[in-house]
Amino acid sequence: MGTAGFFLTGAGFIVGAYFLVLDKVEVHWPGFLLGMAIGISGVAVLRLNAHKRKTHSGRLLENVAVLEESLKRIVENINELESRKGGMNVYDLGAWIDEKFPDEIERFVNARESIAYAYSLTDYAAVMNPFAAGERHLNRVWSCSVDGYVDEAHASIARSRERFLAAREKLASLRR
Repeated sequence: MGTAGFFLTGAGFIVGAYFLVLDKVEVHWPGFLLGMAIGISGVAVLRLNAHKRKTHSGRLLENVAVLEESLKRIVENINELESRKGGMNVYDLGAWIDEKFPDEIERFVNARESIAYAYSLTDYAAVMNPFAAGERHLNRVWSCSVDGYVDEAHASIARSRERFLAAREKLASLRR
């Protein structure tokens, strides 16, 4: 179905372009509009195909498992950071964050839309709100590390941990 969508989109573009250059002075509107209709139908087919792939039940279950596993690892990492922060040089926090978090955050973000499809938009917002806040606080830790602000970095670690725990708890409650 994806190939048909690309074909229709391309054909619509070609038909529309042909009718635009057919006459130097006037546009042949019926032909141009036909090309637009063909192109729009191609885009609709592509979007429908993408939606079907995202909402396939096997894919949803797989993505929900990815979300849970990623959030579990993020919480483990933030717990470890919380327990080690006192013994770490503030300037080393940023490098530690760069090493431990990006892959798991990326995996979570890539699968996040499955929450809306598997549950609801309200549930999506309920998980993503604390997750995004946790990520912002983690970014704050990184910034404070670079600037050498120990107290603010340590406070931001605690706030980030709190938000990631809330996101994990909300995601876990959806499975019940």
